[in-house]
Amino acid sequence: MLNSFADAGANSPDEWVQTQIQAVEQAQSPEALMAAVQALASSKSSAAIPALIAVFGYNNPAASAIALGSVIAWGDAAVTPLMTQMDEYNYGARAYSMRCLATIASVQSLEVLIKAATTDFAPSVRRAAAKGLGHLRWQDLPDSAQVDTQQQVFMALNSLCEDGDWSIRYAGIVGLQALGQRNQALGQIVGDFLELYQHREPDRSVLARIQLAYNK
Repeated sequence: MLNSFADAGANSPDEWVQTQIQAVEQAQSPEALMAAVQALASSKSSAAIPALIAVFGYNNPAASAIALGSVIAWGDAAVTPLMTQMDEYNYGARAYSMRCLATIASVQSLEVLIKAATTDFAPSVRRAAAKGLGHLRWQDLPDSAQVDTQQQVFMALNSLCEDGDWSIRYAGIVGLQALGQRNQALGQIVGDFLELYQHREPDRSVLARIQLAYNK
């Protein structure tokens, strides 16, 4: 890493990061962008996180995939930047951000995930958010808050099963299964819901996913 600082003509790690951020912002070709994002992703400075998130909106799937892995690797340190930097106009960028939040699984992102899962117009965003709701790290909440919060998540995922888009209903089932695996009482509630729901689901793919979740 020290050689990288020297090669970039920077005198400190922070200056090196700023140089790499400028390289990302000024890249003139897809290849140059990928190389710049890869270099920035190797940074050990949290100052790189906002610039990596911005890459989600650059319409370059390969560069976005590199940025995605790097942002996820930052874990909880990336949660606040992801939420405050959410792109309201680019659903592709929002989907990448939701995938990050879903994988990090911080309870800090609860409200953002619920809103996205239940109201966003883009199916890719809603599916990623539904997955995230099912995998939140409940142990990070006080015991006294877990039951009410899990009920809130159950109701949000339950509502997805009424959606006209089969892929949203499918995502709701995936989220419910993950949620139900968190504790025995919740698992029984989810199981009872799925047992009833399977009799009115018209899509074979969703029905198969319900039966898989129900039999786990």
